[in-house]
Amino acid sequence: MKVRAFLVLLVLAVGRFMAALPASAQSTQKPLSFSVTRVGHGKPMILIPGLLSSGDVWSSTVDRFKDRYECHLLTLAGFAGQAPVPPPFLQTVRDDVIRYIRDQKLERPVVVGHSLGGFLAFWIAATAPDQVGPIVAVDGVPYLGTLMNPEATVETNRPGAEQMRQLYATFTREQLAAQSRLSLAAMIKDPRQVEVAAGWSAASDPATAGHAIYEMMTTDLREAIAAIRTPVLLVGAADFAKDEAMRRQVLSSYEAQVARVPDHRVVLAEQARHFIVLDDPAFLGSTMERFLDRRDEGARP
Repeated sequence: MKVRAFLVLLVLAVGRFMAALPASAQSTQKPLSFSVTRVGHGKPMILIPGLLSSGDVWSSTVDRFKDRYECHLLTLAGFAGQAPVPPPFLQTVRDDVIRYIRDQKLERPVVVGHSLGGFLAFWIAATAPDQVGPIVAVDGVPYLGTLMNPEATVETNRPGAEQMRQLYATFTREQLAAQSRLSLAAMIKDPRQVEVAAGWSAASDPATAGHAIYEMMTTDLREAIAAIRTPVLLVGAADFAKDEAMRRQVLSSYEAQVARVPDHRVVLAEQARHFIVLDDPAFLGSTMERFLDRRDEGARP
């Protein structure tokens, strides 16, 4: 009886202690679904890489902005050597980024994302519009499905997305790296950079990649982004647009993706493939600077 009474008192004491903690102290007990590296000083900027990528993909961007911004470089769970987390993957990352902003007391950070990271940036801004500052999506869109097929819907894409998820679940890391190297060769101009990115893929979890692809193909944010209250810059890749007619078509496709964002701007990187930050870092940096400087001045681009 004495032991039981002691245990009851212990449980009550722990409960009172946890209740007395501030919310931020309690929430940080759960591990985040990403690692974070901080570089620089100034206003906060969160940088989210794309599928299978390391936060190191943003090295040139950090070098450009670290004297004015405190850069928070994320590497997502399951990618580039990070331990995986259970699905749902992207929703977990979305919620954890919002929690990170709150717990770290970041004042309306700029959120920058490439590809999958751009999709997450839109989702974060639509879910917590009062907690984020300007959004920069680098060849990342609210719904990937319609870039490949304008008539696509979540339901028409679901069977194919499920097949992709199952396929990736069967990959070894070596198979994932080989498959990724083929894809990356079409997404990055410099073969040396292809090898760097392939190295990140080789250190990634294939099942996590499959979950991420499935969730992106079956999550359409085009209606939800109407809730975004902050300025948005979408930088699209257009190296493949070889004439003015194709360029206008590409621009129209990107514009349709962000049409419901009240304050948005679309710019095309005409000398870059999908990894704009690697193919044309100077263009991306200067475009971001103009956008962010005008945001600071309170003027529309």
